[in-house]
Amino acid sequence: MNRCTVVLMTSALALASLCATAQQPPATTLKPPAKTTAGASANSQGPLPSEATFNAFLKHMFGWNQDLTWKVVEIKPSEAAGLSEAVVIFNTPQGQQATRLYVTADQKYAFTGELVPFGADPFAADRELLKGAKGPSEGPKDAVITIVEFGDLQCPACKGAQPNITKLMQEEPKARLVFENFPLEQIHKWALTGAKYVECLGQANTDAVWKFIAAVYEHQAEVTEQNVDQMLKGYVKDAGGDPDTIAACVANPETAKRVMDSVALGEKLNLTSTPTFFINGRRLMGFSSNIPYDTVKSMVDFEIANAGK
Repeated sequence: MNRCTVVLMTSALALASLCATAQQPPATTLKPPAKTTAGASANSQGPLPSEATFNAFLKHMFGWNQDLTWKVVEIKPSEAAGLSEAVVIFNTPQGQQATRLYVTADQKYAFTGELVPFGADPFAADRELLKGAKGPSEGPKDAVITIVEFGDLQCPACKGAQPNITKLMQEEPKARLVFENFPLEQIHKWALTGAKYVECLGQANTDAVWKFIAAVYEHQAEVTEQNVDQMLKGYVKDAGGDPDTIAACVANPETAKRVMDSVALGEKLNLTSTPTFFINGRRLMGFSSNIPYDTVKSMVDFEIANAGK
């Protein structure tokens, strides 16, 4: 599925595209959105569409497809004035996709996609927020560009993106990579524990943390909620860290607070899935098989060539 950002698509084209892409396996792991809030004001311009209205609309659009089901999981005012926004989870035998559906204030028109910031420097606001990224990093501190990854060690899509980001950092010596924890606790039962290990090892041994992250992704299927501490302590040792010291840090309540600070940063950036990357503030969801490596490298090369311009 291609989750590249789409803006102001026509309703018919957008929804036809949605029907096609919903049948592809997910490229990201989705964060369950907040509870539906239908009935609240949409930017003070009238009531939000009800869940019943959304379901009736979706039935007319997609009811013919016996393999497609959906669930409206959130309805809220959009960041863009005059629009309401719903998050709909589409399911097929091949996979799951979360899609944002926008509705005009008069509730006569809808379009789908992702809103992108506009202006002479559209990524400036997110770039400013990302100055708060304090996770483990590699690459020069005075790098021309910074890539921030929000990841979850239990996320299969994050594992899928790992070879690409590793290759990218090898080929882009002018770039700096920062890893921010964004554990999706509601669907990944040991992700928070994994995030604490990343936090602690990153503070103790920056070089070791990258080996640790790679090892956890490699053995992701072997880690369970029951054996997580035993397994992760083993990967800490293999990476060159002190397992007992790191385990003591993991048990410290202050560590959980630091992980939640990272999650809070992601929420300020309106993250809904992992992995999500920011290339000098440019949002990129996925970066696995659905987004070609050369495409992302071209984005990085462009940002390096235009840094400060």
